[in-house]
Amino acid sequence: MSHATEDELEQALLEVRALIESTVAIHRDRSVREQQIATVDGGYAPVLHTAANLIRSAVRTIDIVDARLPGAEEESARRDRAERNLIYETADGVSVRLLTSPVLVDEDFVREQLALDRPVAIRVARVPPLQALLVDGSSALVMAESAAGVRASMIRAPEVLHTLGTLFESIWRNAVPAGERIVFGDRDRAALARQILGALRAGVTDEVAARELTVSVRTYRRHVAEIMALLGAQSRFQAGVRAASLGLLPPGPAVPGGGTRV
Repeated sequence: MSHATEDELEQALLEVRALIESTVAIHRDRSVREQQIATVDGGYAPVLHTAANLIRSAVRTIDIVDARLPGAEEESARRDRAERNLIYETADGVSVRLLTSPVLVDEDFVREQLALDRPVAIRVARVPPLQALLVDGSSALVMAESAAGVRASMIRAPEVLHTLGTLFESIWRNAVPAGERIVFGDRDRAALARQILGALRAGVTDEVAARELTVSVRTYRRHVAEIMALLGAQSRFQAGVRAASLGLLPPGPAVPGGGTRV
């Protein structure tokens, strides 16, 4: 995912937090405010209970963002099991999508879903720290960091729901299905593939990249074609996006040997 896209996502998250705060400020009447945005207090158990009620109420769609900050391993595993068990309580005909980050992918859960008649669609991308549950486009449960720490909010404010939905769709379009495994071969070939992907992302010419990698232009282009095939990409740009989404590239521009951009 490019720096521009990551900046857009960060900005969208800032907008979500600002909208939550401004909606509370605008709707000073308590009864109106609580219909728009309500803080879920009391720790993890009330949040899980609220999520369960939301999931059971879904009639069309459930979109989940799981990009929490790393926590204690045992606690994270326990919470993961509790949250994933809720997914099996969805009604027939409800479409479920799960968007997660590379470090949080649970391969066992992915394999389990691939074997089901109605699997959860799971995609992987670099996602800013956020947990969200969007149901039918009409309500959402969001856990996001604020100046006061992690805050859980039940949201029905249309402007906030619209921003959340737009954020989800923008990431989902460029995310990679979790069942796709990218295997470049041995360590040397994997290192070469990352250098080539870095060159593609940086936009250097084939001639410059081949010279920096000490291979012929013909060999370089053959490697590019092989990498694109492995990533299921139709273009070099798409290959770079997919590689970044899978965490195959570090953040920031990468030009082998300090080559020049085109």
